[in-house]
Amino acid sequence: MTPVSILTLDGVAFALPDGRPLFTDLNECFDQRRTGLVGRNGVGKSLLAQILAGNLAPTAGHCRATGRVHCLAQQIAGPDTTVAQLAQVGEVLDALRRIEAGSCSQADFDTVGERWDMRERLQAQLARHGLEQLDADRPVATLSGGQAMRVALLGAFLSEADYLILDEPSNHLDGPARAQLLSLLKEWNKGLLVISHDRELLAHMQRIVELSPLGLASYGGNYSVYAQCKADESAQAERTLERLKLERQRQARELQQQRERLERRQARAGREARDSNQAKILLDRRQERSEATAGKLQRDHQAARQAMAQRVREAARRVEASNAIVLQAPAPARQAGSPLLTLQALRLPFGDPLQAPLDGCLYSGERVALIGANGSGKSTLLKVLAGLLAPHSGHVEVRVEVAYLDQHCSLLPATQSVLDYLRRRSASLDESSLRTRLAQLGLGAERVELPSGVLSGGERLKAALAGVLYGDTPVQLLLLDEPSNHLDLPALAALENMLCQYRGALLVASHDTMFLQQLGLDRAWRLER
Repeated sequence: MTPVSILTLDGVAFALPDGRPLFTDLNECFDQRRTGLVGRNGVGKSLLAQILAGNLAPTAGHCRATGRVHCLAQQIAGPDTTVAQLAQVGEVLDALRRIEAGSCSQADFDTVGERWDMRERLQAQLARHGLEQLDADRPVATLSGGQAMRVALLGAFLSEADYLILDEPSNHLDGPARAQLLSLLKEWNKGLLVISHDRELLAHMQRIVELSPLGLASYGGNYSVYAQCKADESAQAERTLERLKLERQRQARELQQQRERLERRQARAGREARDSNQAKILLDRRQERSEATAGKLQRDHQAARQAMAQRVREAARRVEASNAIVLQAPAPARQAGSPLLTLQALRLPFGDPLQAPLDGCLYSGERVALIGANGSGKSTLLKVLAGLLAPHSGHVEVRVEVAYLDQHCSLLPATQSVLDYLRRRSASLDESSLRTRLAQLGLGAERVELPSGVLSGGERLKAALAGVLYGDTPVQLLLLDEPSNHLDLPALAALENMLCQYRGALLVASHDTMFLQQLGLDRAWRLER
């Protein structure tokens, strides 16, 4: 059966408040297929979602919807939001209460419409998904991230929408909450668009659409199909670029040969003219024609060179902007036989007093995953190991230089440029070496001089890692807290590449199983609540 379009983009464009175009001339149809929307950070995916949902008007073009659209943004709840409001039925329940208290307001009756059983429907959905303990008026601030996302998704079911848009729904969710998210999405049998960099979630999509400065490109299939297509496109773009560079070299040789032939003809004609007895006026006309021919040839050659240069530039733009990440940080000296850190009967601050104490050792060069449900203490343990928090009780000994990198890259001052940050951290390297190493990490000359606060999450993470790994004192133990959150797919691949090249010890907390699988880990520490 041919898919029926629910959302249609027709020449859609959007410009930022300063007038800069974010995207232009987008044309695409979104049907019942489960679709993942991917693209680099800052390309405009979330804004496009708001346009598709009808919450934002495009600068140009049109977005048409043939049914009701329900959209969940990344920030799904404020501090005072209730369960009912998060499920987007708060106004209906409030109107019902007023009517039950005697209100005759037409606005209240219009709000309720035919949904007189909304209170019972909400409680039935909560019970169906294991959330029967939640009351409609309970503050969302008291829920876990997984519970909040499940409640928000229940609102989509209650809305009876024809199309559901989710913006980064798996961010901050632990393993069980991610499994619950996938289970809920499997029950959704209508149109679905998921904006995400979560490869596990994208693996359940039927189509991937990529937003880039070139527009929208559609790939039939899940993430694996998309990744293979992108690899094929990248290889083809590389081949095209190399072919055009060879053509440019051949063109330059041919143009040089044409110029030399013309110069030889002109020289021969000059000698013949001097040896002949022709009148001066005839000689002058011949000279003018020769100069005109030479001028035309020069203009033709210039146009040919410019056309070829343009073809090469266009081919280069289609090659992946970020080359392979190169990490030059020296391998830390290994201390064979002795542990880098030791935990003995360690109890974490703010933790459950009934939680079992932590014991363990981590040795030189080991790569360890720190896993556990939200609230189990992973971030707290990393802060204790980094010396930022004191343990509640027990003993922790760290015998080497440690660097702690949190989700917000707090090591990197927002008002300081990346270059200034590295100058301070790496006094032994001259500026040329610093710029070269930053360029090898995909941080170009124009970006490293900007305040780091205006950089993308991926750029900030690479810069913070560069400060850690290129510092004057080699770091022997790297502590990472959910480093893959908010990174787009290219930045995620770059991070994985960097961490695979790092030869020191690594302790990384993450709920992204595919990310952890790429790091060549030796074992895992699991924290239980």
